[in-house]
Amino acid sequence: MSELIGEIIDGRYQLTRVVGSGGMATIYAAIDLRLDRQVAVKIMHSHLAQDEQFVSRFIREAKAAASLSHPNIVAVLDQGWNQGGSPCVFIVMELIEGATLRDYLIEQGSLSPERALSIITPVASALAAAHKLGIVHRDIKPENILVSKEGRIKIADFGLARGALLGNTMTAESSVILGSVSYLSPEQVQRGVADARSDIYSLGIVLFEILTGQKPYQGEDPVQVAIKHVNERVPAPSTLKPGLSVEIDQLVLSATDIDPDKRPRDAVVMLEKLRELSEKLDPRKRQLSLELDLPPLAIKEVGKRDGAKRLRRDKDREVEIPKNQEAAVKKEKSSSIAKKALSKRVKRNRQIAALIAIALGIGIWYVIVGPGSKVIVPSLAGLTVKEATGELADLGLDLKVEREEFSEDIPENRVIKSSPAGGGRISPDGTVEVTISKGKERYIVPTLQGLKIEIAEGLISDNNLVVGEIIEEFSSEFPKGFIMRSNPAAGERIKRDSQVTLYISKGVEQVGVSSYQGKSGEQALNELTEAGFDVETKYVFSEDLPIGAVVSQIPSGGDIDKGSVITLTVSKGSQFVFIPNVFSLSEAKAIDTLKDLDLKVVVKKVGNKKTKVVTNISPKVGDKVKRGSTVTITVG
Repeated sequence: MSELIGEIIDGRYQLTRVVGSGGMATIYAAIDLRLDRQVAVKIMHSHLAQDEQFVSRFIREAKAAASLSHPNIVAVLDQGWNQGGSPCVFIVMELIEGATLRDYLIEQGSLSPERALSIITPVASALAAAHKLGIVHRDIKPENILVSKEGRIKIADFGLARGALLGNTMTAESSVILGSVSYLSPEQVQRGVADARSDIYSLGIVLFEILTGQKPYQGEDPVQVAIKHVNERVPAPSTLKPGLSVEIDQLVLSATDIDPDKRPRDAVVMLEKLRELSEKLDPRKRQLSLELDLPPLAIKEVGKRDGAKRLRRDKDREVEIPKNQEAAVKKEKSSSIAKKALSKRVKRNRQIAALIAIALGIGIWYVIVGPGSKVIVPSLAGLTVKEATGELADLGLDLKVEREEFSEDIPENRVIKSSPAGGGRISPDGTVEVTISKGKERYIVPTLQGLKIEIAEGLISDNNLVVGEIIEEFSSEFPKGFIMRSNPAAGERIKRDSQVTLYISKGVEQVGVSSYQGKSGEQALNELTEAGFDVETKYVFSEDLPIGAVVSQIPSGGDIDKGSVITLTVSKGSQFVFIPNVFSLSEAKAIDTLKDLDLKVVVKKVGNKKTKVVTNISPKVGDKVKRGSTVTITVG
């Protein structure tokens, strides 16, 4: 469509040069004559413009994209039909001078996680704004992610991709979709439907490619790549580029899950995850800059890059028409013969491209949704056998319980896994084999108390447990060498091969005891009690030791079993006392004095004096008598 250069579209946009071309349209740089500014004009290929349904969708979604106002979305400025000159359907957008993400990936191979997030986060921000309005891009790929010369990220072709991959028939325009097959979600490949989660899948694939420098799926042709999207899980980026964090892997795997329900529900959620991950990588950053720190490339209008004059044949792309046709225009003007020859070649190339698209489309249809298709196995994990059987029966499949095994996560009598796994494919009327949970594998700690260690070891092994640490402690209750207790305790349920700690008796602890004979009975009592002995105390008269001194000790000393009884015999002093002088004392005072010496008192009263005092005592003062003897006092 280089023949349009110089034409004025809709009486306003003068086309100046071709800046890009694809399976759906050619993009021109143009001058907005009304506002005197540079714009980009996207003109639909004439053979597509004859499809009323396609044109209607093109116009409808262009209007939807125009309703978006976001710093990371290429603004749609105008849209319409050009009635004069060369009739065509067109869209007017802002012209971005810079390069595509594809240019950077060709140049750099892969980017660091920080740079990858600084690209993907603005893209997610733009998608979040669209998803809030119910608008889905459907064609997120590096070619549609632009980097302005200022480093700002922009999404192009917003909302302009086709809404279905396969219809009842395959037409030439189907190659537009095949051009993006490396980034299509499984549901787009399989059912031709797309929602916000499909954009998340494509975004995850782009993030994978930025981090690793390659696409997750390779194939000889688009059919093989499409089938891998449906049947295989995207590998973790770290498998191709070791050193990437677990958080990076988890984000990519979550975004590219085969099951749409397991992906972030829209770009709003994805954006939050990206920001959280960014903070983990660099806590100082509360949000990523919208400007990209990338090494500069030679600035050119987006869509124009080295080698555009060559026919580009990526395995996952449609055949592109040459992007820069200025030289061809000059040749056409100088030679009508060359112009006709070029026209024939272009027409022939289009016919060949259409035939290739039809063949590839039929291949995809036959293998994925046609007679050659297989049934997708639903996820059965966590279902009961009855529930899983019902799920499979609805798809014409049978269930077979292949084995039972323990599971820490899946409750007893529920499905742990299936073969094929959920998301896998199986022939119609096939049988899905499942593994059923026996619940958590737990074993009871046997009763070991009172057993010898040799017997206990056998019981522990029989219960699929192992003997752990053996701790010896003194015990007055258990004989030496016998088990006192275990940890975990008897009766507890624990995992296979868990260790059981055994506490073994060392017998009664013996403590060295000194002889306290002649020492303070009170001191002996305190020290022996503190050392863990029971102390019994007896009191006797002693002519040799003072009151309170230890007369004897049983056992007398040496190593004694802790907790045993030690008997102390403590002196009460001498058993003899001397009769004190109580003459002239009152009766009461004399009695108290004598009783303090453990003597018995008999009182003999004489005379009629009002004030009576002791006038005599027998035995006499100074006599030596035994404690308990009787003393007679005369009071008068």
